[in-house]
Amino acid sequence: MIPELEKLTESEIDILKKIPAMVTILIAGADEEISKNEIKEAINLTKIKQSKARKELIGYYQLVAPDFEKSLNELLKSYPKETEVRSKLVIEDIEKLNGILKKVDKNWAFQFVESMKDIAKKVAESAGGVFGYLSIGYEESKLIDLKMIKVPN
Repeated sequence: MIPELEKLTESEIDILKKIPAMVTILIAGADEEISKNEIKEAINLTKIKQSKARKELIGYYQLVAPDFEKSLNELLKSYPKETEVRSKLVIEDIEKLNGILKKVDKNWAFQFVESMKDIAKKVAESAGGVFGYLSIGYEESKLIDLKMIKVPN
């Protein structure tokens, strides 16, 4: 167990472990179609972040990455297919993070949120576009800053 999570309950840790998958589903599904490229990018990113994340988060990604693909697939099956309904439910689930972040170190919480924004941006960019330009669609651009997550002061 990484020190930042010691004060949390099992259900809070479970939510924290699922947040990268939820962010992936929210951003990838914003334009209605969740592409294989977006899923592949998220899986690769969590693997890379096990060794190349912000140093405060390496332990977190080492905890999350081994089960990330399974968690992502389970969440994909559990959420509705309809974009608006799915997005609303995913945002509600991500908002549960706000109470959890108040219980962890403020710097760790800040680094965590920035890392989730990084995942959101990279998943959005992986959808493509014309020669890499305009690769973040309008619907994705409204969500990639993850305004539903409040960093504790």
